[in-house]
Amino acid sequence: MTLVKAQARRAVRSVTRTVGRWTAGSRLAPDFLIVGAQRCGTTSLFKTLSQHPAVLPAVYHKGVHYFDTGYDRGMDWYLGHFPTVRRAEAVREQLGVRGVTGESSPYYMFHPLAADRIAADLPSVRLLVLLRDPVERAYSAHAHESARGFESEPFERALELEQSRIAGERERLLADPTAHSHHYQHNAYLNRGQYVEQLERLESIFGRDRLHVVDADDFFADPRPAFDAVCDFLGLPHRTDISFGKHNSRSRSPMDPALRARLEAHFAPYDDRLATWWGRVPSWRR
Repeated sequence: MTLVKAQARRAVRSVTRTVGRWTAGSRLAPDFLIVGAQRCGTTSLFKTLSQHPAVLPAVYHKGVHYFDTGYDRGMDWYLGHFPTVRRAEAVREQLGVRGVTGESSPYYMFHPLAADRIAADLPSVRLLVLLRDPVERAYSAHAHESARGFESEPFERALELEQSRIAGERERLLADPTAHSHHYQHNAYLNRGQYVEQLERLESIFGRDRLHVVDADDFFADPRPAFDAVCDFLGLPHRTDISFGKHNSRSRSPMDPALRARLEAHFAPYDDRLATWWGRVPSWRR
């Protein structure tokens, strides 16, 4: 994207969000949030859901990042990202179900304040979570953060630094709701793959019935039944005109087998707890 195009796009977004603030009272609050996990197919699921004629997604981009890094902007700012109630009712006239809206911000699942904020501001929202092999997730996250300029160390060194980088950061974020943490958001490769810890916390806040977990590998291998289950969770009719694809993937070199074995051993107890919590063995452990 050229500089001129980027500036024009930012200007359009600014105007649209300003109008959104003025019209917040007539706008939909999100019916669903894709809250994580990062690098587990959240973009692909959001783009797939956005094809459904009853889904009216957040404008311009999938992730608003309100409940993690933008909470000081206020609820009117947040609602400015979503379509109007009138559009949702027009969907009802066309399809027989009210239109729904949502967004995808995969830091919500890991940020220590996001879940409580979501529960307070969106008391009926439903949460979608995608999971993949945490070893692959960590490696993918490192490639992603490196490409974005948020990581300067090679993968193995970044893993060695992780605990010192994020030490005390969760406590600091909890103590100061206005604080941001670069390392906690961008460099927690192991901690973000300890899925069961995050899922247990989400369940304690929202209950199990408002939480739907998707195995990303199953979704990509055979997307139709996984997507139909998401539609059932959101109360949407099944559609046969949805196309499936893989978005936002990055190529990378093979991982050193010895390092992979060490990471698999690290995640094994968390995966065992996950299987018990989930009531199924995740695809990467079958």
